[in-house]
Amino acid sequence: FKSSGAWMSEYRSQTKNIAPGTDEIEKIPIVSNNNNFAKGSGSTLLSFDDGSTLFHEMGHGHHGMLSDATFGTLASTSVLKDFVELPSQLMEHWFEEPRVLKEHARHHETGEPVPDELIERLKAASVFNEGFATVEYTACALYDMAVHSLSDYDNFDLAEFEKEYLQEIGMVQGIVMRHRPAHFAHLFASSSYAAGYYVYQWAQVLDNDVYAAFEETGDVFDTHTAEKCRQLIYSAGNTEAPEELFRQFRGRDPDISFFLKNRGLSG
Repeated sequence: FKSSGAWMSEYRSQTKNIAPGTDEIEKIPIVSNNNNFAKGSGSTLLSFDDGSTLFHEMGHGHHGMLSDATFGTLASTSVLKDFVELPSQLMEHWFEEPRVLKEHARHHETGEPVPDELIERLKAASVFNEGFATVEYTACALYDMAVHSLSDYDNFDLAEFEKEYLQEIGMVQGIVMRHRPAHFAHLFASSSYAAGYYVYQWAQVLDNDVYAAFEETGDVFDTHTAEKCRQLIYSAGNTEAPEELFRQFRGRDPDISFFLKNRGLSG
């Protein structure tokens, strides 16, 4: 059996807390990225979405490999769900950079880098349908929190609650929730995701803001900003509260304007 999708696995978390006489190698994390991309009949080629997924999971991998905590329980990805998708989604921004695409997006036969015209077309299409996508996702996140806020489930009607709640929040006609409640796995999969579907979108607020710090330097590969990001985003684990780590990196609380701009929703 082969699982679908992509994920990061951690076979040993980073730690400095080992027993006397233990081999020092036990401090070093063992991490893998698993990407089950569709196999081609000849060459296996990755779509743009596949490439984005590859960088996303690499971000989780970096979160594990760059960890620098004393205790394994506070290391790596052992952080709040609000924060765990920041290191992964942040890496997706670099995948979209022309310099990176020119290096890695090459024709499988000729080796020619992706042409500028195609990069421009990808950029122009990047915010297509984002209004729809944002509404369908946000509706799910709000519904998730609402249904978990109930204290009495006697005679509860899932479909009726959905209808009434969407009316209450003014759900746009013609758009439905991305996941209908009866098959909305995040609602019931585990306690860690209960009322937590919002975290992916909140992480987008964070990753767009963090990436803006690189853009503001004039060089998205700025080494000083990268080192600061390594220390406060990728290496700190859960040794400090995530909001404090963010404030140390940006000098302020998160700003939603970068998220709205990059989604084409800023007006």
